Amino acid sequence: MVCVYKHNSRAYFTVGPFYFFIMNELLKLAVQKSGRLYEGSVRLLKECGIEINNGNNQLRVRAAEFPLEVFFLRDDDIPEYVQDAVADIGFVGENVVKEKNKQVDIIAQLGFGKCRLSLAAPKNGVINKLDDLQHKKIATSYPYVLNDYLQKNNISAEIHEISGSVEIAPRIGLADAICDLVSSGSTLFTNELKEIETLFESQAVLISNKDLSSDKKEILQKLLFRINAVKKAKNNKYVLLNAPNDKLEIICSLIPGMKSPTILPLADKNWSSVHSVINENDFWNVIETLKMNGAQGILIVPIEKMVV
Repeated sequence: MVCVYKHNSRAYFTVGPFYFFIMNELLKLAVQKSGRLYEGSVRLLKECGIEINNGNNQLRVRAAEFPLEVFFLRDDDIPEYVQDAVADIGFVGENVVKEKNKQVDIIAQLGFGKCRLSLAAPKNGVINKLDDLQHKKIATSYPYVLNDYLQKNNISAEIHEISGSVEIAPRIGLADAICDLVSSGSTLFTNELKEIETLFESQAVLISNKDLSSDKKEILQKLLFRINAVKKAKNNKYVLLNAPNDKLEIICSLIPGMKSPTILPLADKNWSSVHSVINENDFWNVIETLKMNGAQGILIVPIEKMVV
């Protein structure tokens, strides 16, 4: 039986013992409509159980089963749209947030779209370090960030702002060096450039308007809860192993899990099965130590969601 009622202008409903409320507002999310962050943004939403159908290249889509409306925009425009409350929140590169310098809050790092903003110069040239850029020409799509960085390091240089193909600027005589995004470094290698300085590391972040309504803040917290569960799952693996009982104490100390490991008896009374969670960054070192202490039949299983 479903019962619906209202209280303080908000609608509620119950289904059996479960209690839900109906949001009066939708949270408006801006994501990149194409480019390197598009796939990661859509994938993250899907992993959070939020389905969106962007068929026919629609620019505005209502999410299924979550109070979210998604706008597909140019990444450079997202910080301004969020600042001006056209969108409430946005998935965008941290590099864009720094360059546009809009009044928005960075709520969370999303863990994809990782890269770095670096200064680079011709491999066989005379520029090998930051000080060598004194009175040189630098081409970039990030003039605000670059100018701020040079000023802080007492470097006087001529900045040429260009919107694309920054890496060819030294070869055509436009500049002595460049400041651009680097991920794998293959573009620099192809154009015979070398990195000489990293300004900052970047990744996709969640930004928010500074004046969200209480309803929208509530939806945002629900979205953050899902995002954090997905991120924790990606950083951890579920581990199952068999351990001799006389080594249980040391083995459990190696894989403490979220609180403590689960220990189950095996048919062989001298052995137990141990279940726990392991951080992916510690994976190989811990596995090797577990083997040294008698662990056998070690299974590592991916975790889809992780709520702590």
